[in-house]
Amino acid sequence: MIHIHEKTLQDLEFSTVLQQVSDLCITVLGHENALKIEPYKTKETLLVSLQLTNEYLSSLHNENRIPNHGFDAITKELQLLRIENTYLEVSSLKKIVSISVTTNDIVTFLKKFEVYYPNLHEFASKIEVTKAIIEKVDAIVDRFGDIKDNASPLLFDLRQSLNRVKGKINQSFASALTTYHALDYLDDIRESVVDNRRVLAVKAMYRRKVKGSIMGSSKTGSIVYMEPETTQQYSRELNNLTFEENEEVVRILKELTNFIRPFLPLLETYQTFLIAIDVISAKAKYANSMNAVLPEISEDKTLFLRDAFHPLLYLNNLKKKTKTFPQTIELKPDSRIIVISGPNAGGKSITLKTVGLLQVMLQSGLLIPVHERSSVCLFDRILSDIGDNQSIENHLSTYSYRLKQMNYFLKKCNKNTLFLIDEFGTGSDPELGGALAETFLEEFYHREAFGIITTHYSNLKILANELPFMLNANMLFDEKTLEPMYKLVIGQAGSSFTFEVAQKNGIPFGLINRAKKKIERSKVRFDETIAKLQKERSKLEKTGESLKLNEKKKSQEAHKLEEINTKIQKKLESYQELYDSNQRLIYLGQKVNDMADKYFDNKQKKALIDELFKLVQIENSKRKKITPKEKKILKAKEEHVKQEAEKVVTVIREQKKEAKKKAIQAPKPKAILKVGDRVRMNDGRAIGSIDKIEKNKVVVNYGIFTTNVDMDLLELVEAHKK
Repeated sequence: MIHIHEKTLQDLEFSTVLQQVSDLCITVLGHENALKIEPYKTKETLLVSLQLTNEYLSSLHNENRIPNHGFDAITKELQLLRIENTYLEVSSLKKIVSISVTTNDIVTFLKKFEVYYPNLHEFASKIEVTKAIIEKVDAIVDRFGDIKDNASPLLFDLRQSLNRVKGKINQSFASALTTYHALDYLDDIRESVVDNRRVLAVKAMYRRKVKGSIMGSSKTGSIVYMEPETTQQYSRELNNLTFEENEEVVRILKELTNFIRPFLPLLETYQTFLIAIDVISAKAKYANSMNAVLPEISEDKTLFLRDAFHPLLYLNNLKKKTKTFPQTIELKPDSRIIVISGPNAGGKSITLKTVGLLQVMLQSGLLIPVHERSSVCLFDRILSDIGDNQSIENHLSTYSYRLKQMNYFLKKCNKNTLFLIDEFGTGSDPELGGALAETFLEEFYHREAFGIITTHYSNLKILANELPFMLNANMLFDEKTLEPMYKLVIGQAGSSFTFEVAQKNGIPFGLINRAKKKIERSKVRFDETIAKLQKERSKLEKTGESLKLNEKKKSQEAHKLEEINTKIQKKLESYQELYDSNQRLIYLGQKVNDMADKYFDNKQKKALIDELFKLVQIENSKRKKITPKEKKILKAKEEHVKQEAEKVVTVIREQKKEAKKKAIQAPKPKAILKVGDRVRMNDGRAIGSIDKIEKNKVVVNYGIFTTNVDMDLLELVEAHKK
């Protein structure tokens, strides 16, 4: 049984998608039903719905277009048919005929083109096609909406009599008009109409001389409106005949309504069918607007979204004529959780929402904007925690609310669950919140749930690296401009570029430097190393793109690029090991520091020894036991690596000595140093920039610290560019 929480639909803005779908419906009832679309409870009904939408979409691109399905709602007519002794007006009858004709046309068409639309034909095949209602109504009501004269013998006779009486009225009135006009009893207008009757416009002074009934007078009283006496006799007869005609029309309508009443269930089916077709049509039009497709539905737990677009973002950018960047992401049993990290405004949350919204759309019978070779699986539950969920009504902080959400996740999360968490662990103390978030993530992992989270916490990045079925990912940034490239890269954690972004936004370098000094150097190095990795990765991406654009050079440089890529990959792996090692050491150092603080306060040696022993046991439990022989091999390997490194270092030192000798033999003219120039010590490697020059002393800024140096001890690396 599939169940997707209402909160998830709200987080993913599913209602906005439904509003856009409903806007494409052409009937009022279709519009209302489109807004009620929700994820299907069973796989069978979902697959049928997807096939129906997909077939209707194909009809938009071939010559065999499905007939128009527009109709006027007959809800009120259906209610009247349920009540005995009621009858339908002519306008209602015409609506019933129209809905019958429309349904018959569609059902007949789908039967004719069953090969093109097998699922739509199957869906419509249960609808009965009958012309009984249409023929019966057409026999009684003409195309102008009037009851036909031959609807019954009595009605025919009554209308014949009505026509004769009307003729006599006109004849008698014309005679009176001629007579009194000749006597000059009438006003210039001669005649008028009062209460739907022709009357003479008699001058007030002659009203007693005209035989007839007074029907009214003009505002000034100068004219009296009178119906001639001879005409009155026929008018009474006309009224009687009109009354009888109306009675006969009502009798005919009642008879016709009673004929239609047994068809009530069929008419309800017709309306339900056309509403469903309207919603299916709207889904197909929505899919067509963003080139959506029906991907392969995988039986195993594998989700592969290739070139996936966020529907709302895609359509919004389409109106603005701006580019939308697709993402490719894959979840499968051996990589079921992805931890996306990196700076804000890089597209992490949109990537997360894209996966969630596409999954919800698909499980609600909507096609999704992905590459046709994508494949999806179905989840019993989709859980989400996205955005700032601070609750004023319930007096809950963001963190309290998120803890309630995590508690709900823990109750519902299993191997058939997809969870989506944005900014995991935020809202509390970074270390404590991060530790709790790590515990939650481990629990989700052990329950074999699938999920995507975004975070800035280093411990979650490390956990993703340590656990075999969890992956790190980051959103690429341009290494020079720090502009987002909106491209997801799997396999590497992302730096938050905290200090780089601050510097790019004009924060003074001195303040950034002070901020760096306030945090542990190891953490700064850790983030710097990740940032370097991302820059390296970004360079690789740019290299790849330039290769695609330059096909002529591709074949010549392929081998060289492969070698460079291998070297960089090895460097990335070594850096990754360095991060893991550094972070583990930081963690152990913090633990030991906490123990030292406790011992400093309480002087309890036993407690200190117990905690230290416990820490050692925990660390040893993570280590793999190896035999003395394996230890010997490992040691030999490490020794070999060390010797290789020393050889390289020796060569570099010799090269530097030679370069130094050459520099002494041919001294270069001393450059004039200015503020902003990049410099280094004559015998050093560190490069800094000149902040200030006072007499022969120079203040050099190395990023992490500043120092005063004699100008003579410095050499110019790069002049300041104005």
